[in-house]
Amino acid sequence: MNARTTALAALILSASAAGLASAEPSDLGNAPASKAGPAPASCSCKEQAGAPFTKESIYQLDERFRDDAGRVFSLGSLRGRPVVIDMFFTSCGYACPLTVTDMLAIQSRLPAEVRARAAFVLVSFDSAGDTPAVLAKYRAQRILDGQWVLLNGDEGAVRQLAALLGVNYRREADGSFTHSNVLSVLNRQGELSYRRVRLSDGVSGLGAAVLAADR
Repeated sequence: MNARTTALAALILSASAAGLASAEPSDLGNAPASKAGPAPASCSCKEQAGAPFTKESIYQLDERFRDDAGRVFSLGSLRGRPVVIDMFFTSCGYACPLTVTDMLAIQSRLPAEVRARAAFVLVSFDSAGDTPAVLAKYRAQRILDGQWVLLNGDEGAVRQLAALLGVNYRREADGSFTHSNVLSVLNRQGELSYRRVRLSDGVSGLGAAVLAADR
């Protein structure tokens, strides 16, 4: 086991010990959001060279995802930006569309200079079904601009990221997912700085959390 793998395992254990994975799965859905519109080009990010990630950084996850353009994507490429990240699936009919709507509301309320740096990341639970093409269609439906990153990963990568973010989920017999509704904010180093664990909490604290994460 190399040093990075050891650090990642420690971070997952730390998250579990802190109770980050305690939320109960909820809010099944099986219908996609249906707002139509053009699909802007997705964010193209390159991993920044520099010092190793901190011990608390989510970016220690050394897994590669694919974005909705089919490009290989590393979470570490987001270093240097405040990040709002959610785990979802495109065919969800209730919780996921509401969370994306909340993320759009946060984006619209940020000061222009912060909005230009911020990244809004959606990572699918559905490794098999939410292909890059399906994610691209979802981007168009929800009119998500270039600040948004939509990602597909293999099951192992998704499981590890979910553990780091404190997200519980399971696949049901009908192909849908039961999941906790955790919306997270990461600071410039990829450290978890804020978590919203209930849809009913709204967006009141999230804008301030993004501003703080940008410092």
